[in-house]
Amino acid sequence: MDGETRAVVAEWLLSETGAEEIDITGAKLLSGGAIQENWLLDLVVRGGRLNGLEQAVLRTDAASGVDESHGRVEEFRLLSVGFEAGMTVPEPLALEPTGSITGKPFYVMQKADGTANPRTLTRNAALGSSPTGLAGQIGREMARLHRIQPPRSDLDFLGSVPSDPAAQRISELYGFLDTLPKAYPALEWGLRWLELKRPAPSRAVLCHRDFRTGNYMVSDGKLTGVLDWEFAGWSDPLEDIGWFCARCWRFGADEREAGGIGSRNDLYAGYEEEAGSELDWSLVPYWEVLATVRWGAIALLQGERHNSGAERSIELALTGRKAAEMELDVLQQIAEIERTRANV
Repeated sequence: MDGETRAVVAEWLLSETGAEEIDITGAKLLSGGAIQENWLLDLVVRGGRLNGLEQAVLRTDAASGVDESHGRVEEFRLLSVGFEAGMTVPEPLALEPTGSITGKPFYVMQKADGTANPRTLTRNAALGSSPTGLAGQIGREMARLHRIQPPRSDLDFLGSVPSDPAAQRISELYGFLDTLPKAYPALEWGLRWLELKRPAPSRAVLCHRDFRTGNYMVSDGKLTGVLDWEFAGWSDPLEDIGWFCARCWRFGADEREAGGIGSRNDLYAGYEEEAGSELDWSLVPYWEVLATVRWGAIALLQGERHNSGAERSIELALTGRKAAEMELDVLQQIAEIERTRANV
């Protein structure tokens, strides 16, 4: 971010917050964020509602994106709803919805301390299983999120509430795969299995739909902020649980089945403690299969953007290669589920 852009953003923040003086003394592009750019802003603020604030994060669009993701205006509203519900999220501070300041819509939020790096988190032995550990904290956080239920006029952009979230996700994934230039039988087979084994639907709630290690911040073993709300929507609460526990998001720490950072039991216990009730945990493996198929389809769609020549990017190309891992994982997961059922 050059000096001219920093100056216009500072002037906009001045008018938005009622400050007497705002100076952006530095701006650093943060790592991660394939779909969005996140800039760490160093601030000098005097007066107004941000008086004394030293750092904040500006979030805007990256060059690449995913069609199903929300824009920055919608993400700001989701973050605001989560913050008002008492979730551990960065406080949303100001929204620029038009793109007239920098050429792209953006919003500014509080900086969350710590790291979101999954390689760091999944290799930290101090985050191991315990009733008060990180997995339990995340379970409680999910329960707070799932208290947010339709109807909500402030979330009308999410569209109609699905009567059967699993059926809707399966239909969406068939549609994604149908747009690709070649067939992927393992993923198609996985979708057919999901169709045949689909459980009875539960009441839809607000789900993050990308709640995984890498999309939350941790400092000294404590959750400090849930990030990246661009895929949130109405769904079965088990979609969030299955996505978090899916093997593809353990980053090699397979023995820690809850996101590579803890045990399922601690995740579930934290959820039950906050919610005051339990979900049908026996259905989580089903939603893990759906999560794996979904990530495989997203990876293929991202890779095709590179392969087609529409957007040449080594990151997109490498993402597309992840689909082969997901194909194998789908076959292994289903075989394991069927073997377990046969032995019951």
